[in-house]
Amino acid sequence: MSAMRGAHAYARVGVETGVMSASPHQLIVMLFDGALAAMRAARLHMQQGNVVEKGKSISKAIDIVNNGLAAGLDYERGGEVAERLGSLYEYVVSLLLQANLKSDEKPLDEASKLLENIASAWREIAP
Repeated sequence: MSAMRGAHAYARVGVETGVMSASPHQLIVMLFDGALAAMRAARLHMQQGNVVEKGKSISKAIDIVNNGLAAGLDYERGGEVAERLGSLYEYVVSLLLQANLKSDEKPLDEASKLLENIASAWREIAP
């Protein structure tokens, strides 16, 4: 992922400020953090029966995964790893859609675990 491409992907989803000063690696970490925070919020709203806010939080998580993490993949340079991550992100989005439609925490938990696993691996390879 080029720095500019990452910054644009990040700016599109509007998770936090400080984007232009962040490294490409930090941008990805921020995207993971934003998606996971949105999922935690969705879980709380789901438990409280707040359907509108649950939907907003899940939509935010989907937006970050689709327009941040997945859009930032470099399929030319990333090859098979990028393809597998792309497929995994598609699966995470499908889990989030299920969680929203059924107000079910199980797919939300699975999506959170998958993203957290990738995020922790990403943090470990910090340059």
